[in-house]
Amino acid sequence: MIVRERKDEFILIVQDDHAQISGDILNNWKLEHFQDAEWRDSVLYAAYQHDLGWKEFDRQPFWNDVTNQPYTFADFPNVPKTVLYKYGINEVEKVDLYAALLCSEHYKRFLVNNTSLEAQAFVEHEETRQERIIATLPNFNKRLFEFHYGLLQLSDNLSLYACMNEPGATGEDQHPFFKKGIPTNHTLHHILDEQMQVTWQDEDTIVMDNFPFDRPFPISIQYKQVSKHKIQQHGLVEAYEQASLEQHPVLITSHTKKASD
Repeated sequence: MIVRERKDEFILIVQDDHAQISGDILNNWKLEHFQDAEWRDSVLYAAYQHDLGWKEFDRQPFWNDVTNQPYTFADFPNVPKTVLYKYGINEVEKVDLYAALLCSEHYKRFLVNNTSLEAQAFVEHEETRQERIIATLPNFNKRLFEFHYGLLQLSDNLSLYACMNEPGATGEDQHPFFKKGIPTNHTLHHILDEQMQVTWQDEDTIVMDNFPFDRPFPISIQYKQVSKHKIQQHGLVEAYEQASLEQHPVLITSHTKKASD
């Protein structure tokens, strides 16, 4: 779950909805910048499905009694987190091996420096999975895979920027993850800067300096606005289930273009 706190409510965005935005972002990436387009469908599938494991968990959010707010994807406990990670990758692997390899690497890197027994067991499991998948892929290219992984990272981070910030947030009001920009994988540095500069032009428009996409394109952020008072009255799960699903449309464009272009 992605969580933004306001004075009287929480904004909750399910991980799978964020992943759909990731896929939409990558679907607009310039084809001329997509190395070896043979793998494009697999990379897109990884972007759209990389948070599939969260889907059932996010139907009923969990309360964090330490932070006194709903658990986020960042502070969710390791034991259930590795269970849902593994389940999601398993489901992707049933459909697309290369996409599963990308998702496996994505989550492995999240936990590779985590010293908990659960995290290290997950990392070892995914390393074994990756060896097995790579053995079945003809002409696997490690350099090309790293580039495709960089695309997955970028689409994930750009979607997180849209979801974790309040619409229109600038300067110190931006989420700490993104105050210096969005980091990019070294394999993308012939196209992008090491830190992609992204800002909210207004509440409905995100602009960037270096625009690697075909054209300005829309995304839609799905969220629930959950009252803190209703959480106190009915508990988080009931308050969340009773809240209506809302949409916030956002245009992603180059800062050199106006939203009306």
